[in-house]
Amino acid sequence: MRQLTRRQQIAEAVIAAGSVRIEEIAEQFSISLMTAHRDLDELEHRGLLRKDRGIATVTPTSLTESSDAYRVKQHSGEKKQIAKMASDLLEPGETVFLDDSTTVLQMVPFLHHRLSLTIISNSITLMNALREMDHINLIGLGGRYHNWCNAFLGHMTINEIKGLHADTLMISTSAIVDGVAYHQYPEMVETKQAMFRAATRRVLLADHSKFQKRALHHLAPLSDFDIIITDRQTDEDAIQDLRARGVQVMVAPGH
Repeated sequence: MRQLTRRQQIAEAVIAAGSVRIEEIAEQFSISLMTAHRDLDELEHRGLLRKDRGIATVTPTSLTESSDAYRVKQHSGEKKQIAKMASDLLEPGETVFLDDSTTVLQMVPFLHHRLSLTIISNSITLMNALREMDHINLIGLGGRYHNWCNAFLGHMTINEIKGLHADTLMISTSAIVDGVAYHQYPEMVETKQAMFRAATRRVLLADHSKFQKRALHHLAPLSDFDIIITDRQTDEDAIQDLRARGVQVMVAPGH
């Protein structure tokens, strides 16, 4: 029990700081360097953080995404405003794909008064958040489970998506570069692309930080989305460029 508590506290400390040297973790928790490495190995296995060159980190790179436990706390105010605007687009009776992104997850509080929705998702976090809403018909996608996003991804998930169709897709991405949405993991890209193909209307939820990041795998050109919702901190030139490409851009209000 003490070990589990310590590991939880270590995870919380790294999530709060973004990155911490392993020697500092050993000192802070009064444990040996070997014990610190064992604890971090277990946390890395669970997808909560990563070890690299003596540092424990949750900061994403172009090749790796941070855990959902970390991402949910980043730019949460902007994500809530974007999510509210996205939920206002939904009509009673719609069938909606919601992906596993933390921005889409912020839609949950705004769905309490959206009657008669059918929601399809691969996110366990989102399924748990929606399961007690009696007015929502919830369809969960299965497949291979991934710790870092607490969701199902891969070919089994994609095969289930192929048998379905939704009126609307609400989706986010890790990075936007030169008018294209990217993500760090190919399994995530393939799963999101399957949802994209199986929906009539595609809505991208992307706060301003997405326009400042890089990722490896091509998801979709922004011009393929029907609507993009962002926040007021997004660079005005980027917004005007999207509108010049014929994309409908909605800007969520600030606090």
